[in-house]
Amino acid sequence: MTDPTRQSEAERICTLWDEALGNKDLEASVALYADDASIESPLVQHLMKTPTGIVQGKDNLRIFISRVFQTNPPQRKRFKQGFFTNGRIVTWEYPRVAPDGEQMELVEIMEIDKGLIQRHRVYWGWYALSFIRKH
Repeated sequence: MTDPTRQSEAERICTLWDEALGNKDLEASVALYADDASIESPLVQHLMKTPTGIVQGKDNLRIFISRVFQTNPPQRKRFKQGFFTNGRIVTWEYPRVAPDGEQMELVEIMEIDKGLIQRHRVYWGWYALSFIRKH
């Protein structure tokens, strides 16, 4: 059974993260991550010019998120239909087909610990990956 306290904490983090992303608020975004948190995404490899798709630690996360905000294409519309959580892990999808046209299709998973994002993984579909290849 899911602990309602932990579930509301995960929901709170997800909502705050979505607001920070939408507002391109770097400090609010970074504040939601633990000091040793990691983000894993094909975009990490592309924007950070690293051999892996993983960035770790708040200083590196700040650089990465800043670059995300600078390069956010219009196809990154952020339409989703809610999220799923067990109170510790939050998962949601940005489907390719959205009400106002196509968007980059992504699945995101966050692991929440002590009220902060510990691990954040972003999985890209074929349409989204085409934007990395073009830029």
